[in-house]
Amino acid sequence: MGALSHITVCDLSGQLAGAGATRYLAAMGARVIRVEDPVRQGRWDIVRGSPPYKDDRRGIELGGGFNNHNVEKLGITLNLRVDAGRRLFRHLIGISDVVTENFAAGVMTRLGFGYDELCAINPNIIYASNSGFGHTGPYSEFKTFGPVVQAVCGLTFGVGAPDAAPAGWGFSYMDHMGANIMAIAILAALAQRHRTGQGQWVDISCTEAGLGLTGPDLLDYTVNQRPLRRPGMPDSNHSDQPPMAPHGIYPTTEPDRWVAIACRDDLDWVAFGDICAEGWTQQARFATTSGRVANQAELDELVAAWTSTRNRDEMASALLAGGVPASPVTLSEDRIEHDSDNSSWGLFPVVHHPVIGDVRVDGLPAHFSETDWRIERGAPLLGQDNHHVYCDLLGLSEEELALLQEEGVC
Repeated sequence: MGALSHITVCDLSGQLAGAGATRYLAAMGARVIRVEDPVRQGRWDIVRGSPPYKDDRRGIELGGGFNNHNVEKLGITLNLRVDAGRRLFRHLIGISDVVTENFAAGVMTRLGFGYDELCAINPNIIYASNSGFGHTGPYSEFKTFGPVVQAVCGLTFGVGAPDAAPAGWGFSYMDHMGANIMAIAILAALAQRHRTGQGQWVDISCTEAGLGLTGPDLLDYTVNQRPLRRPGMPDSNHSDQPPMAPHGIYPTTEPDRWVAIACRDDLDWVAFGDICAEGWTQQARFATTSGRVANQAELDELVAAWTSTRNRDEMASALLAGGVPASPVTLSEDRIEHDSDNSSWGLFPVVHHPVIGDVRVDGLPAHFSETDWRIERGAPLLGQDNHHVYCDLLGLSEEELALLQEEGVC
């Protein structure tokens, strides 16, 4: 019995920003019923049949991302464009605690299931909608995905090399963070309902969530009138608040293998010099943090020349043993296959998918002593749990279900 095993979620969300939120709830025991369209199979959730794949097979049931984002969920098909489908959906809302979606703003209202309509069906319902810009404001009608959200909220502006154009992000960071914030918001609404018995609408703007992650940059501008992008900025490999040097990622003997080193103060620098044993570490201009920061470009070249002749892991271990903060820049294989700490944590459990087979997926980065999460079941196939949900939970007969399926309702 998970911590949320008393909660039923009617889940219309997709991609990751929505499906990632309900994934957490399902792992904690909630009964999450994933609703998909039987006609436009996979058209809403574009990751359903998309890579990565486990092997050479391809198809709507074989998307690795979809499997990862929808573990432990039940899956049903339901056509909300027809009256019979909308009637069934009302029954499903009636047995649910939470309705979730991450459509563009207004889609649910146009389907006839805005918040007022949901409350008329189930007065205590919690409705969580996660869109790019929320349901108010001049951008509310815009449609967007994670990379666009990142650009609009300002995160993209802060990523890049010094004196170069913004580089952006190599993945949809705000899909991940949007899902995290959506999950927290749902849990807060559930806690409020447990206390008062009252449901509510949780309107989430993924762009505002991203803007909230730029807090220090906003503070620097509003207090100091200092923009993030200025000569020499931004440079994620250096630290000017607080000042540290050396502070960065440096090459090693192996191609595309790197080590991270950070000297927080002069004591770290002395320890680094003892391990490095190069004459330039004794130069007076590098003796203080201010001196090292002032000569940071040349210092980086010297450090890089030293690290590039050494093995990544051995060097990081030696620096750590001497008290200098350092770490290999790990690859996925390093952490997943060769890291005993990660293995003992169990962050990548194996699930069974009826078509893909056994495959590892993301776990949760928290463990609970009494009600820990469980991830064993892969994502549902299209309509995999129709019989269970429609017959066992909603009370349809097998004949009624067969007729609805024949008519394309579910």
